[in-house]
Amino acid sequence: MRHSPIPGAHGRVRPLTLHGDPLLHTPCAEVTDFGPELTRLVEDLFATMYAAQGVGLAANQIGESLRVFVYDCPDDEDVRHLGHVVNPRLVEADGVVIRGPEGCLSLPGLEAGTERHDHAVVEGLTVTGDPVTVHGTGFFARCLQHEYDHVEGRIYADHLTGRRHRKLMRQVARAPWNA
Repeated sequence: MRHSPIPGAHGRVRPLTLHGDPLLHTPCAEVTDFGPELTRLVEDLFATMYAAQGVGLAANQIGESLRVFVYDCPDDEDVRHLGHVVNPRLVEADGVVIRGPEGCLSLPGLEAGTERHDHAVVEGLTVTGDPVTVHGTGFFARCLQHEYDHVEGRIYADHLTGRRHRKLMRQVARAPWNA
């Protein structure tokens, strides 16, 4: 039996910020107001992430330049991780570096083999200002690093070089959403 509200149930789906928007390459501002507007933002992030069928979403991906992200992501053992982090800091990214397929809701329909560590730890706060530490392994570690990159003003394409980067940029140029 579920005793807590479903994340995003009271949120509204917002338009996604797409590749090419400078907001995706600008580091986000620290959250200082932990009031109802932040709670609404987190709800909107969950609603938008679910509507777009993603596993994570950062605030700048819906036009808000704030250090906030949400996630509903499995790890490699198919254990579900659900939550949000305000003012996140990536305090550990270690272990084996694995190149795996990575996509992004801001580059819809595209993906590229991107190198990420298979272990990550993010510290931050909840919407109520309580401290939170999130540990991730496998695919969930990839998700945490990906969403942290967003609040730092980076996207996964920034990790690519050479042939993989050129191929992804050709796909971006031909994407129907990039008209």
